[in-house]
Amino acid sequence: MRGNETVNAERGKNGDVYGYVRADGKVLRNGRGEEILLRGVGFGSWLLPEGYMWRFPEGGDRPRRIERMIRELVGEEKAAQFWALYCDRYVAEADIARIAAEGFNSVRVPILARTLLEEGEPVRFEPDMIARIDRVIRWCEQYGLYVILDLHGAPGGQTGTNIDDSERDLPELFLDAANRVRTVELWRMLAERYRDEWIIAGYDLLNEPLPDWFAAHNGSVMPFYEEVIAAIREVDGRHMIILEGVHWATDWSIFDALPDDNVLLQFHKYWNVPDTASIQVYLDHRERLNAPLFMGEGGENNKDWYAGAFRLFEDHDISWNFWTWKKMDTDNSPCSIRRPEGWELLVRYLEGGDKPAPVEAERILWAYLDNLPLARCDYEPAVVQSLFVRAPVRIPAVFYGYEGEGKSFGLARRLSEGDTASQPAFGSGGRAEGFRAGDGTDIRFVVPGRTTPNFQHGGGEEWQADEWMYVALQPGDWLAYGCEADTAREAATALEAAGGSVDGSPTGKSAVRLHVQSEGGGKLFLSFGRDAPATAVEWTDGGWQTVTAELERVGLPGAARHIVIKAADRPVGVAWLELLA
Repeated sequence: MRGNETVNAERGKNGDVYGYVRADGKVLRNGRGEEILLRGVGFGSWLLPEGYMWRFPEGGDRPRRIERMIRELVGEEKAAQFWALYCDRYVAEADIARIAAEGFNSVRVPILARTLLEEGEPVRFEPDMIARIDRVIRWCEQYGLYVILDLHGAPGGQTGTNIDDSERDLPELFLDAANRVRTVELWRMLAERYRDEWIIAGYDLLNEPLPDWFAAHNGSVMPFYEEVIAAIREVDGRHMIILEGVHWATDWSIFDALPDDNVLLQFHKYWNVPDTASIQVYLDHRERLNAPLFMGEGGENNKDWYAGAFRLFEDHDISWNFWTWKKMDTDNSPCSIRRPEGWELLVRYLEGGDKPAPVEAERILWAYLDNLPLARCDYEPAVVQSLFVRAPVRIPAVFYGYEGEGKSFGLARRLSEGDTASQPAFGSGGRAEGFRAGDGTDIRFVVPGRTTPNFQHGGGEEWQADEWMYVALQPGDWLAYGCEADTAREAATALEAAGGSVDGSPTGKSAVRLHVQSEGGGKLFLSFGRDAPATAVEWTDGGWQTVTAELERVGLPGAARHIVIKAADRPVGVAWLELLA
């Protein structure tokens, strides 16, 4: 394959997608030398089907088990037809075009070695599968999306779990020398094939190696990385190397030094606290190793968590990739595949129930295939709006910015360890423990009873009433909320809609709704930025209520902006704010 950096980069919808990406100290730069962040989505379940995205039980939790079920139901020949249609429909040109139009600038492509490589020796690509990867790369070049090649399932498996299609629930990549040799050769072949493809951002060598119950093999990971890098550098000196820590990419104790001068360090983040303390270990490694950071997998939570977690990454200059673009029957991924009628028959069969008749099984499976294209999916724009904090979007008040005091918040008086939970505040809920404690802000629960925040909402469930928190503000306290990540698509769309140009700011108002409380009424000032004209919003009753204000737009839309809220002459509590337009 060959790429034309100059011509094809100009076709892209996102201006920062240009030329080879390279690590330069703590930042990433594109082919023009511009500092960039990768903002992308992952193609989970495309080339490595994951049972939870099919709403399957343990009996269908990994590719080989799903494949076996389909063969048993419809036979070898129709199973082969099924998988060809599946791969061609799950990710198509329409998906790539939509991802670029939404303002993302990258995609992460998970690869399963078992289906990418032909059986036997020498190591060779399976022609149809490598052709599909080639095709997606060409579409990404056309629409302006960097591609990350992610070895999600290495030969033998690197995790010993369902996520890498493990056969015996063992990390056999590290137990069998033949698997190691095959993996090194796979990466050498990929690097040789794609060395001239600037649209490929980098090579993600292993997804989430070795959960902690296999930690006895942790010492093998860095030597293995070094062996793979050496093989890649024999044929490709330009592409970035992406390295993940052990234990779901969260344990970085294996990183003592960088094994190459063009490395991006990757961690994953899902069902936990979205605050600076939770990622401090990675920030420390960035400083110590002088390398950029990539949150390469995060998602599978609710949209309120997305608004906080992905702003956390933005404010700390961390590239990110959302997991995942498409799955069945969901509202916490952008694309929801409709569940076919009769799907429960397949679920019951995987659980040991009766085998559906071949005609019935084929009807159900082909209905599923018909539902895979983007046009047949239910699109969930609120997910993307939460990731970019783009109107309309709700932002929990506790997810004010992460750039520190003076930039993201200001306090008349910081709380200290000597302040007790019984210190007067609004409402009767106690203080939230272990969340943003270093900021000195007063974060409390809306209703009494809970003291520890819960951020585990893997199915996208809304927060329960007792899980909601609020920020208690004293007079003069202020909080800033980042919104509308800077993308060429968004700026152009907003300017066109407003009748403006790149040389002038459009006029108009943006509506903001807030859930607030105070005793006997209250008042807040709102503005786009600390130095922008402020709008006062007042209410006369006590207790929790929702109020709305209109703010004058300031500056070009599309540029990163901040909504600033400031307490006026009396204490107030704020639970959430919603940017409506």
